[in-house]
Amino acid sequence: MANTTSAKKAVRKIARRTAVNKSRRSRVRGFIRKVEEALAAGDKEAAQNALKAAQPELMRAASKGVVHKNTASRKVSRLSQRVKTLGA
Repeated sequence: MANTTSAKKAVRKIARRTAVNKSRRSRVRGFIRKVEEALAAGDKEAAQNALKAAQPELMRAASKGVVHKNTASRKVSRLSQRVKTLGA
């Protein structure tokens, strides 16, 4: 357990950051899920709209350090590829 004042403050700060990051990660997962559901339903229009909404959310999470930049890029790339092949 934290003994010093600075260590106690660090624990509080970490708890706050963890809560914010958890919220952001959850939000990103929700956006990705909407794209996945549209893909599963075979609705290309809905999938494109969901992807358009999910992409900035993923990149925002990457810029905030919630997910790695390459991970966000990979997810966007793979989702867009799946949306693209849906109509073909």
